[in-house]
Amino acid sequence: MSPTVIPELIDLLTLERLEVDLFRGQSRDIGTRYVFGGQVLGQALAAAQATVTGDRRVHSLHAYFLRAGDIEHPIVYDVDRTRDGGSFSVRRISAIQKGKVIFFCAASFQQPEDGAEHQFSMPVVPPPEAIDPTPALDEHVLARLPAKFQRWLSHEGPFEFRHVIARDEFNPQALPPYHQLWVRLRQPLTDSTPALHQALLAYASDFHLLGTATFPHKISYNQPGVQMASLDHALWFHHDFRIDDWLLYALDSPSAQQSRGLTRGQYFDRQGRLVASTAQEGLIRVGPAHSGN
Repeated sequence: MSPTVIPELIDLLTLERLEVDLFRGQSRDIGTRYVFGGQVLGQALAAAQATVTGDRRVHSLHAYFLRAGDIEHPIVYDVDRTRDGGSFSVRRISAIQKGKVIFFCAASFQQPEDGAEHQFSMPVVPPPEAIDPTPALDEHVLARLPAKFQRWLSHEGPFEFRHVIARDEFNPQALPPYHQLWVRLRQPLTDSTPALHQALLAYASDFHLLGTATFPHKISYNQPGVQMASLDHALWFHHDFRIDDWLLYALDSPSAQQSRGLTRGQYFDRQGRLVASTAQEGLIRVGPAHSGN
């Protein structure tokens, strides 16, 4: 991995302030055709965080992806200070590119407060040390893929993933709609704040989420005729965590219909504490070029 990958990601989430509540973020080509949805999520959250004072932390984020983002152009984030109450602050964020809103979300922040607690138990899975890292793709296989997939699959990103049960995306078999994997930032962070870890998790939460809805149908994102895109995204933060330590991402897809798939996810730290939850509905269109079923 290039030693600049992690600093580049942090720079990506460090926005330029144009006005009091107006920010500009750059885009990064990670091999996707359009701007990666996790980038817009992370940058929108970073913009909202910059307008909240005191010790209030984001506890929920609800977003809609409206248009595909152009990797070659910056994105402007317009933050509306909807409410600052006694305990909660709400922000609405619009991501604008070429004069059009491509994404918007609402984020709610709360000051620390004690109260009743309960959670689901973490699934029983092998620890990350017991799971082999994902092997590099064979060069001959990689050479036969379209250029955008070559960039995506040959790029070693800032996050490491270890799948409890690996799936062959080039020869997908029908599987139940469940997926469990460990994830962490590839390098430790120093002098970091909880807000940065939250923004980084928002970025990473778009990986592997929608794909879980394809498991029962023997289809994959890299097959001809398959079109996949995030439509909305929700994220809840329950406890502080470190994204540079292993988190278990436990995913399930309760439904797919009308070319849409719904997937839910839970993040657990190594002590079994549920630190964040996520949900997403996405577009899954299967054209005539697909022959998996």
